[in-house]
Amino acid sequence: MSTLIANTFFSIILQIIPLGSGFMGGGAFGGGAMQEPVHWRDSVAYNTDGTVSLIITATVDEGWHLYSQNHKGTALPLEIKVDGNGCFKMTGDRFSETPEAEEHYDEVFKETELYHSGEVCYTMPVKVLCDSLFSISAHAEGQACIDGSCVPVESDFNFNIDPAMIVPLGSSTENTDTSLLWFFLIAFGGGLLGILTPCVFPMIPMTVSYFMKHGGRKQAVFYGISIVGIYLVLGVLLSAIFGQGFANDLSTHWLPNVLFTVIFIVFAISLLGYFEISLPSSWVNSSARNEERAGYVGTFFMALTLVLVSFSCTLPIAGAVALGAADGSFLKPVVGMLGFSLAFALPFTLFAFFPEWLGKLPKSGSWMGALKVTLAIVELAFAFKFLSVADQAYDWDILPRPLFLAIWIALFLVLGLYFLGVIKFPVDGVEKPKMGWVRGTMAVVCFAVLAYLLPGMWGAPLNAISGWLPPMNTHGFVFGKANEAMAENLAWQKNAVMDYDEAMDSSMTAGKPVLLMFTGHGCVNCRKMEQMVLADSVVSKQMKNFIICTLYVDDKVRKLPEPFVTAEGESLYMLGDKNKYIQKAIFHQNAQPCHYIIDGASGKVLKGPVFYTTEVEDYLEFLVFTRHPEL
Repeated sequence: MSTLIANTFFSIILQIIPLGSGFMGGGAFGGGAMQEPVHWRDSVAYNTDGTVSLIITATVDEGWHLYSQNHKGTALPLEIKVDGNGCFKMTGDRFSETPEAEEHYDEVFKETELYHSGEVCYTMPVKVLCDSLFSISAHAEGQACIDGSCVPVESDFNFNIDPAMIVPLGSSTENTDTSLLWFFLIAFGGGLLGILTPCVFPMIPMTVSYFMKHGGRKQAVFYGISIVGIYLVLGVLLSAIFGQGFANDLSTHWLPNVLFTVIFIVFAISLLGYFEISLPSSWVNSSARNEERAGYVGTFFMALTLVLVSFSCTLPIAGAVALGAADGSFLKPVVGMLGFSLAFALPFTLFAFFPEWLGKLPKSGSWMGALKVTLAIVELAFAFKFLSVADQAYDWDILPRPLFLAIWIALFLVLGLYFLGVIKFPVDGVEKPKMGWVRGTMAVVCFAVLAYLLPGMWGAPLNAISGWLPPMNTHGFVFGKANEAMAENLAWQKNAVMDYDEAMDSSMTAGKPVLLMFTGHGCVNCRKMEQMVLADSVVSKQMKNFIICTLYVDDKVRKLPEPFVTAEGESLYMLGDKNKYIQKAIFHQNAQPCHYIIDGASGKVLKGPVFYTTEVEDYLEFLVFTRHPEL
């Protein structure tokens, strides 16, 4: 209250003291009308570190400015007070401000002012100490000015906290660690697969024999370390390129996806034996010449030569690891290359310690050709996945779900017939491969995959791989009551609002809250959640109580009718850029899928966020619980 009295007193003083270019009493107030140049809204964000962020957003009218909490001059700074209770603990003594305050030197008072114009977001993380629902009250008061005319501003806020929505402290780290561990193991498996390729497998006995004659086990260990080091350097470079913030753009932009499609098709054809891909011979020869140097230098260049020579066989595998790492995590490319290179280097070092094991290695033969054909077919399947991502992001409509499935079905049919000996490729040579239990088993696996995919042509959901397929709304036709019911339950996709502001307006008109879905055309988990949860009949029925708003953060086609100006003053012209900015600036999230329930009139978060889940009951609890207590 004392601050409010001071604000009022200061405003009266300013009305009689000329500041800047004019007096207070004229046009600023329009004949004494009450001025409200700052508009407030509050929201809650549930963070992955176990805390909850109290978020206050202030939108300042054009021409006005709101003084920062950090302002030290004559004008009154903004002060935000939070009413304490036993259910939470503040993590700081002042709300953070985004963006940072502007600096302006006042010629009258000879001081530097700190203030905000446009939109500013104040954030305070708090630790939750209670297990049941509770509220946090806050009050903000400060001063806003225009052309030397100032008015006091204030607002009250009420944050509803649901402890059930909080991610337990440490679980995010555990999840990240688990994800990285699984990715390491997958990459390690890729390295083992790379060893079996014709470019690498025959090199093992030759390399081990060399170390038995020159340098022994120490050189073999250094050889393995050198291989790991070479791939780790690649991982660090990938981390620098695919750093956080760039990965999503890379993963959905048409150019890299079309480029990866072409690369995988070319390499697949090469693996089938129609032509050979190799690096420039000058690179390989230069590295090979340096092998003749004595000691560890020569050993390092032996490792480099192996990496270069095996390029045509291992790049598709190592490339798949690298592409799997491009999801925004800085550590993931490093972890992926570490796993791949450790497995790749392991046999060269291990057999140097136990040379007697060399006699137990399988001999090169037709199995290598079969492995190359398998890799080629898998690469072709991945190639069309890349093309599908660009197709969805840019609305090309060249690869709908039925055509995508038809291509995959054809690929696995070819692979199955190959293992049965019906089809041959140049990589097999003239000798007819023998039909053994391995080839028979692989043929059965291929036809089992084909049998699973085939009903998808008639609209079957194929939940096990739904995230990899184009969405159901690109199918065009379905057969059977179950499939027709699923299509009906997903009908909301065609009627969903795709702009945040339009959704807020529709919410006020219809008197319904907004179900806000941050999603992406290239988001695998988004497709799986749509098909396994949002296509459920009960969920679909509950969704009718909301204005559905799907915000595609990677949309590359839809242009905004007029530029969207951010709080930092940047103009955005594409809908996808606006959606991405809203998720980051207003909701402080960057993962998809990410769902909120919003009150359209106030912009308040009523419930959320909810991230990827395949549990229908959990999502129903999210939908039903929110409407009862809040609305």
